Amino acid sequence: MRITGYLQKQPYFGAVVGRVANRIAKGTFTLDGKEHKLAINNGPNSLHGGVRGFDKVLWTPQVLSDGVQFSRVSPDGEEGYPGELKVWVTYTLDGGELMINYRAQASQTTPVSLTNHSYFNLAGQGSPNIYDHEVTIEADAFLPVDETLIPTDHPQIGGHVTTACRFCSLKPRCSISQSSPSHRATEPPPPALPPGEVAPVQGTAFDLRKPVKLGKHLQEFHINGFDHNFCLKGSKEKRFCARVRHAGSGRVLEVYSTQPGVQFYTGNFLDGTLRGKKGAVYPKHSGFCLETQNWPDAVNQPHFPPVLLRPGEEYDHTTWFKFSVA
Repeated sequence: MRITGYLQKQPYFGAVVGRVANRIAKGTFTLDGKEHKLAINNGPNSLHGGVRGFDKVLWTPQVLSDGVQFSRVSPDGEEGYPGELKVWVTYTLDGGELMINYRAQASQTTPVSLTNHSYFNLAGQGSPNIYDHEVTIEADAFLPVDETLIPTDHPQIGGHVTTACRFCSLKPRCSISQSSPSHRATEPPPPALPPGEVAPVQGTAFDLRKPVKLGKHLQEFHINGFDHNFCLKGSKEKRFCARVRHAGSGRVLEVYSTQPGVQFYTGNFLDGTLRGKKGAVYPKHSGFCLETQNWPDAVNQPHFPPVLLRPGEEYDHTTWFKFSVA
C-alpha cells in the first residue's frame, strides 16, 4: 500500500476531513460546563480534526453494487474530542455525478462536521493555475475572518480595516485607503462588527452570485485568494451550491449539498513542493476546493448552525459533484 505520502505533511489532497472540518479557535470549546482542549496544528487553532485527523487514519472499505463505503470508529478522546464516533462515508457514481454521503453516530455529545477536501483544476492535470475558471457561488452572505482565519469582527485602525476588508481584500491588513476608487466611496466605513459576524456579500469581493473569471476578479479586488466560508440556505434536501466552468475545455463542475456552508479555497498555501502524476507540481492557485461543511468555529458561536451531535441522533449529510461538458 502506498500510504506514506498521505501520512506526511500534505494539504489534504482528496481527503475525508474530520472530526470537525475547518478551524476551531484556539483549539478549545466548552460543552456542558467542561472545557475540551484539542490538538493545535494551524497557528493557534485546531484545523481539520487536529494533528492526526480523519485524513491520516486507515478506513475499512466495503464494495457496494453502485459504489464503495468506508467506515471507522473514532475513539473517545481522539485529538481531544469527547465520545466515541462511528463514521460511514459512502461514494456512489451515477453517470457524471459523484455523490458522497456522510453518516455518524456518537456515544457522547460531540461536535461533528465532515467534508471532502478534493482539489480541482478543470483545465486538466498539471495546469499551472485556475485563473481562467469562471466561479459562481449561490450565497448571499459570508464569514469575515481574522489573520488566523477564524470568524470574527472588523476592528478599525485609522483609515484602514484590519482583518478581511468588506470592500476589497481578504488580506489580514487592507493596504488600500477607504478613499480609494477601489472602495465604494459612497458608503461610510463599516462599523465594528460582533464576533462571528455573518456579512452580506453585496458590493464585496465575496459576491460570486454571478459568474466571475477568477484571475481577473482577484486582480480587480487586489486579493490574495479565497479561504472563506460562504453561508448557504440550510436544507435537508439537495440544493445548488456552486458552479465552476473552464471555457477552454468546456468542462463544468456543479456542486449540490445539504450542508449549511461551503469553504471556497483557492490553493493559497500550495507552494510547488509536492509532485503529482507525471511529475506535475502544484504551485499557489493551481487548484480549488469547494468544501461543503458546517461553519468554521461553530462550536464556539451559538448563533451559527448547530454542530453538536448527541447520543441517539444521526449525522447525515450528502454532497453531489456533477461533471459535464458545455
